[in-house]
Amino acid sequence: MIETVKHLISSSGPSGFGSRSTADHVTANSDIGSVTAIITGATSGIGAETARVLAKCGARLVLPSRSIKTAEETKARILSEFPESEIIVMHLDLSSLASVRRFVADFESLQLPLNILINNAGKYAHKHAISEDGVEMTFATNYLGHFLLTKLLLKKMIETASLTGVQGRIVNVTSVIHSWFSGDMLHYLADISRSYRNYDATRAYALSKLANVLHTLELSRLLHKMDANVTANCVHPGIVRTRLTRDRDGFVSDLVFFLTSKLLKSVPQAAATTCYVATSPRLKNVCGKYFSDCNEARTSKSGSCNLKAQRLWTASELLISQASTPNVSQTF
Repeated sequence: MIETVKHLISSSGPSGFGSRSTADHVTANSDIGSVTAIITGATSGIGAETARVLAKCGARLVLPSRSIKTAEETKARILSEFPESEIIVMHLDLSSLASVRRFVADFESLQLPLNILINNAGKYAHKHAISEDGVEMTFATNYLGHFLLTKLLLKKMIETASLTGVQGRIVNVTSVIHSWFSGDMLHYLADISRSYRNYDATRAYALSKLANVLHTLELSRLLHKMDANVTANCVHPGIVRTRLTRDRDGFVSDLVFFLTSKLLKSVPQAAATTCYVATSPRLKNVCGKYFSDCNEARTSKSGSCNLKAQRLWTASELLISQASTPNVSQTF
């Protein structure tokens, strides 16, 4: 309730920013220099605005996408505004572990540094589907693909930070909806990866977003243990109507968004927290935190459970190490 009131009155927090701040606003005084950033899901909505603003700040962008054509269109829009930007388009399907591995191999062949990784891509699937790796599609796209992507790119990020002295940043885009999930995560994942009978689109989405939070928690612990000059944090961008809901368009969706319009953010406002966490000098050495409206916030009780984070990490390692069609139910 308190957070809702703060949102409605556009109250600023300790950072000096709040729910109505835009990505341009929070990066106005950012000097990120010549950094390289990978941003998933950057062809529309929050990701596209994040890419535009980081390009404005001078970052070299790598835009992975399932559709090269759509990514090239995004690149063209950014270049029309910032002609000096360096933007690289590459293919990536996050629902496919093989595609993630190919992307990382192709990126490494470019011999570029990597300073910022923004795991932004997200999917809300009304219809039940299974990935080519035998994992429920929402979880595969929103979490497991990003888990593998981060794991494979981490060495490059640590090396870049060591060579340049510039702290690397990993930003996982989650949602307050992570707090909606209750029950055993891995049992539910095994269930919906095996059958559609108990599939609920909102619960599956909440599961994937809780996984994003727990990934951040455990990753931050491991980064600290490694003494790496890289941080990992997660963000709730706010409620905004983007292409995330493209499988859910219709009267009910339109009605819900109309009734909650006072809580909705514009896309530039929704991209603000991601850009703030990715660039703000105030967040040097801040790791393992959850941000909302450009300020540190609390996760759900499950989202702060170290035991659940470690259990999920172990299960994720098993999933990405198996053959192309793992039996998820047997894994857990």
